[in-house]
Amino acid sequence: MWLSGRWPVPLRVEPEVVLSTDPYITCQELIDFIDSYRDNELTAQQRSEFERHLAVCPSCVAYLKTYEQTIFIARSAANEQPPEDVPESLLRAILAARNLP
Repeated sequence: MWLSGRWPVPLRVEPEVVLSTDPYITCQELIDFIDSYRDNELTAQQRSEFERHLAVCPSCVAYLKTYEQTIFIARSAANEQPPEDVPESLLRAILAARNLP
């Protein structure tokens, strides 16, 4: 693949990026490399291709926003203490599942 972001991800795309005659990356390629985009690990050209796709694909823009919201909610929930009435065996099972590869 050709691709090698941290929140908040700027979704403003420069107009000249869209004017390229090169083929667009696919929605699946965008999804496959969304973490690299968010972590700012893409080269300038790869990031440009990623953002060029976002400029013409409202579905992927919505997917990226939902992805970001999911991460935010998950991180927020990780800081909360479980209710006192949750069985200890359930808490141990959840913690054990988190450590699985």
